[in-house]
Amino acid sequence: MTPPATAADLHSQIQESAEFIRKKITQPPQVAVILGTGLGRVGEHLSDIQRVAYSEIPHFPVSTVESHRGELVVGTLGGKVVAAMEGRFHFYEGYTMRQVTYPVRVLKALGAKVLMVSNACGGMNPSYEPGDLMIIADHINLMPGNPLIGPNDDRLGIRFPDMSAPYDPELIRLASQIAQEQKIRAHQGVYVAVAGPNLETRAEYKFLRAIGSDVVGMSTVPEVLAGVHAGMRVFGLSCVTDKCIPETLKATTVEEVIRVAMGAEPKITQLMTQMIERMKIQDG
Repeated sequence: MTPPATAADLHSQIQESAEFIRKKITQPPQVAVILGTGLGRVGEHLSDIQRVAYSEIPHFPVSTVESHRGELVVGTLGGKVVAAMEGRFHFYEGYTMRQVTYPVRVLKALGAKVLMVSNACGGMNPSYEPGDLMIIADHINLMPGNPLIGPNDDRLGIRFPDMSAPYDPELIRLASQIAQEQKIRAHQGVYVAVAGPNLETRAEYKFLRAIGSDVVGMSTVPEVLAGVHAGMRVFGLSCVTDKCIPETLKATTVEEVIRVAMGAEPKITQLMTQMIERMKIQDG
């Protein structure tokens, strides 16, 4: 595991990683996609695919989670160059927040202006069913840390990034429109991030729902913080894999989570690929 970097070291490492990837791909990415548990097939819909294993990239962590392939897939879709991360890194794996968000920094350095993040999550809103999608409108961060803590390197982003609208309103509207057109059941709601890896107790689900969250998961928010800090437009999409209602709570397993996520994966792929095809990439 790579030791923690200082602000200057971090910038240098990002540039080294980006330079390595540039030699493996033919075009710089405009859109970066991070795929969650059971949701790693967007890359299969790209054309002119080039793959780079995480294990080859200098300073990159290596995913240890079941169903995460551990590859960066670069290709084209709808006239845009897309870099899809098939597998992400989690705080509960033992990585630091800087390591969890390191790929976001590298993808930004490569040229990506849009960050799209997906995840599998537990549904606490009683109206959500397993297999439903939720467009993330906002989030609550209950993770014990923040990737922006420590000395700030102004080359990576400003010291105090504004979080009044971390998820791009235009991309939210586009996703809602596509979901309605395609008759995909997609809610809008609040994602709460916890450390994991254990699932929550009945009392914790009750608390998380009471503070305003609709779904709960163990990822996404660190990457979103890094993306906003880097000046990227951010879109988040959750797949509800199980109902987390305290009064009717049933035990679940990672196998069941993956099964439900894989069942919903075609809807996620359809929504995200159409978004990529129809979104406008802003210059600058």
